[in-house]
Amino acid sequence: MNTNTINQMDLAIKPREKLEEKGVKALSDKELVMILIGKGSNGHTIEEVAEKVLKVLDKGSEPLLTDLKYIPGMGQAKATAVLAALELGRRRPNRKTKVIRRPEDIWNEVKHYAERNQEQLLVLSFNGAGELLGIHVATVGLVDKVVMHPREIFAEAIKERAVSVVIVHNHPSGQLSPSQADRILTKRISTAGKLLGIKVLDHLIISTSGYYSFREMGEDMDDPILPPEDD
Repeated sequence: MNTNTINQMDLAIKPREKLEEKGVKALSDKELVMILIGKGSNGHTIEEVAEKVLKVLDKGSEPLLTDLKYIPGMGQAKATAVLAALELGRRRPNRKTKVIRRPEDIWNEVKHYAERNQEQLLVLSFNGAGELLGIHVATVGLVDKVVMHPREIFAEAIKERAVSVVIVHNHPSGQLSPSQADRILTKRISTAGKLLGIKVLDHLIISTSGYYSFREMGEDMDDPILPPEDD
């Protein structure tokens, strides 16, 4: 039975050694989870278990113990360790307010999402001073094929009394150029934001190779003539 502990992994990919050599910020989200859970079990490798944990965490809602402990290869001990780490992080907020001034600043906040193998749409909310209030996953799946209601995209921004947002989604294919569907989605979100009094500042497409900023590249995001929604 292959439980594939961290100690049994190839040195080139062991996250603990990578942390020691390069620092914790160099680790991917999956590698951080691998350190927390330590090993897989019951025929499930540690990489497989970590990926399934990330899928639960990326849903956007607060994970419950039952959401994690019934993942194959997890169990109660590993699930409680993950929940405890999440809660500890919440109790140690970064008191240095982050002011976002350019697309590169956004990229630095969200680039770890570029490694996801599913498309995710993120919403970053800001106050009137341009200070980052929060980063939230609005949806997981093929962004251009998911019918998203504005309340799903702006729900957290409204709660935080944000005056503006930046939309980000990843392209697992690595292709950074926006599709026509990406452009239509951007304009629809921008129009919905105007109705809510929340300005959409930019839309970034990200991959492991970098980012594409609609604003930086001069893409039209305002006052679109929208095609009808597909039924």
